[in-house]
Amino acid sequence: MHHPHPSQIRRVPLSLPLLLVALATCAPGLCLAQTSPFMTGASALQTNILAWLTPVAIILVMVLGGMAMANRMSWGWCLGAILGIAIAFGAPQIVTWVRGMFGV
Repeated sequence: MHHPHPSQIRRVPLSLPLLLVALATCAPGLCLAQTSPFMTGASALQTNILAWLTPVAIILVMVLGGMAMANRMSWGWCLGAILGIAIAFGAPQIVTWVRGMFGV
């Protein structure tokens, strides 16, 4: 069986989790509108994204744990995952904090 040289192994970028974090970060911004129907739809969207993001985050942490056990993980990935989870699930608080900072 042919085993590829380590330099030939293609690294898969973590673009999907980053995309999900970006979506979850942008969702609370939609909730700042004053109109009621849009607010209801945006709140439902935010709830759906968070409900969908929770198992994804759990699986990501499990994968990172498995990679750490196999000693195949760079700590940058771990810090990136922790930061991404904090931003995704703390997004409403972050938006409130930024709004308070600028008095909006």
